[in-house]
Amino acid sequence: MNIVKILIVEDDRPFASMLGKYLARNNYTPIRAHSTQEAKRLLDKEEPDLILTDVRLPDEDGLSLLETIKTIKKELPVILMTSFGQVKSAVAAMKKGAHEYITKPIDHEELLRIIEEATSSPKPTQKPTSTPSSKPDFIKGKSAAFQQTLEQAHLVAETDLSVLILGESGTGKEYLSRYIHDHSTRSDKPFVAVDCGALSKDLAGSELFGHVKGAFTGATSNKEGQFSAANTGTLFLDEIGNLSYDIQVQLLRAIEERTIRKVGDTTPQKVDVRIIAATNEPLGEQTSSENFREDLYHRINEFQIDIPPLRERSEDLMDFVEQFIQTYNQEFGRNVTSISPEAKQLIKNYRWPGNIRELKNVIRRAVLLEKSTSLSPASLPDFLSTRSALESKADLKSMKQNREITMIKETLIKTNYNKSKTARLLNIDRSTLYDKIKKYDLEVFIDQRGE
Repeated sequence: MNIVKILIVEDDRPFASMLGKYLARNNYTPIRAHSTQEAKRLLDKEEPDLILTDVRLPDEDGLSLLETIKTIKKELPVILMTSFGQVKSAVAAMKKGAHEYITKPIDHEELLRIIEEATSSPKPTQKPTSTPSSKPDFIKGKSAAFQQTLEQAHLVAETDLSVLILGESGTGKEYLSRYIHDHSTRSDKPFVAVDCGALSKDLAGSELFGHVKGAFTGATSNKEGQFSAANTGTLFLDEIGNLSYDIQVQLLRAIEERTIRKVGDTTPQKVDVRIIAATNEPLGEQTSSENFREDLYHRINEFQIDIPPLRERSEDLMDFVEQFIQTYNQEFGRNVTSISPEAKQLIKNYRWPGNIRELKNVIRRAVLLEKSTSLSPASLPDFLSTRSALESKADLKSMKQNREITMIKETLIKTNYNKSKTARLLNIDRSTLYDKIKKYDLEVFIDQRGE
């Protein structure tokens, strides 16, 4: 039996030493790094079987290290160590591919259990193709606004045109892209979705096009990119406006020439991929400010589809609510069969700046909390009733507060809930933003962010 190597990434040297000695006593081989740069060097040199990293590090954070690891060694398990106050960061890391997180002070028995689970689990095989189990449920809706969107999607699905989907965050852009793929001649081929907003600038090229061994520090083996994974099928590029200018150049070349070059390689590789891109930003305006290449914009925008926000789909709102209630009744073993008139009014009065994603999260939480068979206002987040109360007042102060809440929430969504960026865009300092979040009881709204 091979001894498992564990790379400990921790800037607290005494704690790292203590942890290393404990792991050694339990028949593991510990390797210590005290920064992300040192960890990246040891990745190539030592080839560890597992990474145990702190979230806060002196040069970069553990999330950045996680992104690097998942790009060059996707199957390498990563465990995050975090303080209680950083649990949200750890949960975000889980969504980015971390195996597990553990809070400090470390429970040694719990740590051993997690390590054993991570190192004994069979390595998953990546299946980029869209399978029935991996497809999200697609709710069409009956509103006239969305029926027009659906007709356009069905029409373009039968062609091989590049499609640009425009819509606010949470409106279902990936759902619609899957619908187009499933109704195309490529429906039995791979569907690969890439969140361009989650790609780091340094590793975006490797993620999209792949790399060869030795292309950069940590590239210990050849890696296929998402273009190769989607070959003969559909590649969905979500939030494409976040790609750097250099990657935009490479992407344009790949689309026009139908060839890609891996990072560190000079040999072109032919690919046959249909591109569907999506954004919540006005890309056309960004071309004039040179933030987005105009030639790439026209290349991906052979056919444009606009998804209306939920506030413009009032006919669909309660249908969505009822479907989500059914879904989460099954998930949580609940029996919510109706909605009280008061709860229904709160749901209808709210503007839903986070759209379907926000609605889904709110109903999920409400079904979990509801103890009766009828969904009541008590199970809904406080910010729904706060908003409703403000709207019921006609005075100028309440109207100002109402606009302020909407602006804060919409900016939080735009920045992916980054409070520093939100404060900067709103032209206020962070302490003021925190005060307003507390004042308007927006903590629950932030906690209910979409996946």
